Formats: sequence, structure tokens, C-alpha cells
Amino acid sequence: MGLHGMVRRVWGRRGAKVRQRRQIVYEWRYLFLVVDGQQGRLFWCWMPALNALETRGVIRGLQKASDLAGVVWDRAPAHTDQSVRKLGMPLVSLPPYSPELNPAERIFEELRRAVEGVVYASLDANPDLIRSLAGWNWINEALEQPSLAYAA
Repeated sequence: MGLHGMVRRVWGRRGAKVRQRRQIVYEWRYLFLVVDGQQGRLFWCWMPALNALETRGVIRGLQKASDLAGVVWDRAPAHTDQSVRKLGMPLVSLPPYSPELNPAERIFEELRRAVEGVVYASLDANPDLIRSLAGWNWINEALEQPSLAYAA
């Protein structure tokens, strides 16, 4: 994740130059985000690399820290690694080229809208917003049908 602030249109007095603050910071880390759309919760951590070794550690921590029934995610190589799938967390894979179905992408859209052009100190979770963005019934239905979820 790298955030490079963008200058947005803003209202100003005619003839007066509008100055906007921009934050230009690069954090070369990967944001691992799990969205519990039904409960309105986020589980996240920064990862130094997006590989199977790091992903296994995050999934182990997620299993200990949450009561999630499974994880919906894309087909990134770290997600499809057999060592990750053997951890026992049901993994529901998204169809290829369908980021609009990924709950985390909806959260990222909202974060981008909220943080672009703003200098911020921290991000606060809003459970109602998370439920409205990613609390989809099709995810619950997929987790209730073992044939649709990958079992380890």
C-alpha cells in the first residue's frame, strides 16, 4: 500500500490561490484486511511481504483472535498456496477478475475516499459502515455450504 495524496477540487475565493496540504509518504508494507461484514468488524495487520510464509502467520493469528467461519479472498499466489489452505480456515475463492465482490475492496474504496487529500493520524473503524459496505448474504450462504468453501 502506498498512499500518494491527490489534489482534489475545492471551493475558494475567486482570484485567490487555494493551497492544499498533501501527504507524500510511502510505507512499503502490505495491508492484510479481513472484513466481517455481518458483525461490522475489521481484522487487519501490516505484513512485510505478501507471500505464503507471512500469510500463514496472519491466518494462524486470525484463527486465535476471531470466531470467523471462513475467509473470502482472491486468487493471489499467497492465498492459493497449499500450506495456507492446510491451516483449517475455510477459504472461499472469488471468481477471476471480480474485485467488486471482494468485501475488503469496498472498505478500501471508502478509505481512499476518506483519506485522499487529508493528513491523518489514525483510522477508526465504523461497524455500521462496514456492515453496509460488506455485510453480504451470499458470503454467509457460501460459508454454510461446505461444497462452496475450500476445506483444509
